[in-house]
Amino acid sequence: MRSLLHYALWRLRLAEATTQTTREERAALARHAGGRRRVAEIGVWQGVTTRRLRAAMSPDGELWAIDPFDRGRLGVSFPELVARGEVDVVENGTVRWIRTTGERAAALWTEEGREPVEFLFIDGDHSFEGIAADWNAWSGLIDIGGRVGLHDSRSTPERPIEHAGSVRFTDEFIRRDTRYRVVDEVGSLTVLERVA
Repeated sequence: MRSLLHYALWRLRLAEATTQTTREERAALARHAGGRRRVAEIGVWQGVTTRRLRAAMSPDGELWAIDPFDRGRLGVSFPELVARGEVDVVENGTVRWIRTTGERAAALWTEEGREPVEFLFIDGDHSFEGIAADWNAWSGLIDIGGRVGLHDSRSTPERPIEHAGSVRFTDEFIRRDTRYRVVDEVGSLTVLERVA
């Protein structure tokens, strides 16, 4: 019922779409996605970062907005309704809504024979197993020179999450992946570039 109430308030413009990203993290995402043509986001929630990515990408770009958008007891995903409303106000490129997990979306990307991803934002399942599945599915699909943003991948004094699965997997595996190098860190966000 909380999602329904928030949706109603959002429709009346009495509430904003919610996000766990900071203003600085969103600015960094927009900077790294700027001008990119093949963009994907895992974990849309209410579309705040999706909207920023759409605005920043190339006018002829396509953004895959990936989220399972679980339906609640009423058979509706209110976060999805908010996300679509937020993203639809931006007239730049196109958005393809992919209602599934990050891992399954990567399989679809491969099945369709799509060109490598130029920018990927991973902000879905933050468990160790969840980010492992997303990283293992997508890390080979990134173009050389392409970038990957990982939310909740670093613990900070403002956001002490050192025991989170996403932080542990990033430290133990992603930072050691020789195909990538870290190019930016803002708040709990880490941005990597594919170099090999």
